[in-house]
Amino acid sequence: MSTDSRPAAASGIFTLGGDLPIHRLGYGAMQITGSGVWGEPKDPDEVVRLLRRAVELGVNFIDTADSYGPFVSETLIRTALHPYADDVVIATKAGLTRPGPDVWLPLGRPEYLRQQLELSLRHLGLERIDLYQLHRIDPKVPLADQIGELVALQKEGKIRHIGLSQVTVAQLEAARKLATIVSVQNLYNLADRSSEKLVDHCETNQIAFIPWFPMATGKLARSGGPLDEIAKNHEATPSQLALAWLLRRSPVMLPIPGTSSVAHLEENVAAATVSLSDEDYAALSAVSAPPNSSGGVSRLFKRR
Repeated sequence: MSTDSRPAAASGIFTLGGDLPIHRLGYGAMQITGSGVWGEPKDPDEVVRLLRRAVELGVNFIDTADSYGPFVSETLIRTALHPYADDVVIATKAGLTRPGPDVWLPLGRPEYLRQQLELSLRHLGLERIDLYQLHRIDPKVPLADQIGELVALQKEGKIRHIGLSQVTVAQLEAARKLATIVSVQNLYNLADRSSEKLVDHCETNQIAFIPWFPMATGKLARSGGPLDEIAKNHEATPSQLALAWLLRRSPVMLPIPGTSSVAHLEENVAAATVSLSDEDYAALSAVSAPPNSSGGVSRLFKRR
């Protein structure tokens, strides 16, 4: 397979759930909605072109959620890509409700999760979701009820694999006692390493780790900053280095950079071809900010 025309292939392959081989550099479809991750985008035709271009570039793992729009992202994915190519995996999520722009509230009642799954199937034009993720654990609902409903839907053939989002190692292990969990999606990037232990835990257990907000470099990317010299040596951007660093960080890492620009998409996917030396990787790791949870998930969500 040529990585000239399909550069995402250079990111390597991870077999999700043991039976779904995908290129490790995917696409996160949050930013194809309107402002505040709410409503339609300004140019739906451009979004369709972007999604089709992603697949042309070798991206075959696309992550979305019922709450993006809500449902706008899923509907646009269907418009652009249905019927889906055999190797394309569409992952979606449920467990957050949207009262308005930039507002995200956990809701994990079993009947709600079932309703949202049925709606996602309809909006995506699928009979089964390859990867269905609990977008947030609802602290007001027993975990066994939330995971139990996903397992029931899995047994009914409507879900292939189950994943989690924004969890701790302890929460992951609690969920694994109730179901086979094949992926975890947490905030993680070069500048925010607060999920470091979880990355290692996922690697040990061959669980996919999907970092959201993957290209954040913060002050590291400022002019004259520590990324400048390495970026110049590779003729790359700081964002490309951030993605290359993630791909090097762990073989279970599946970055899903999102954008609403075709040019930015092409730049992101080209990061898969950036090969970091041991020295480059060590230098990037050394200049990373210490683990933190700055900003708060709700504020960062809209920039995912």
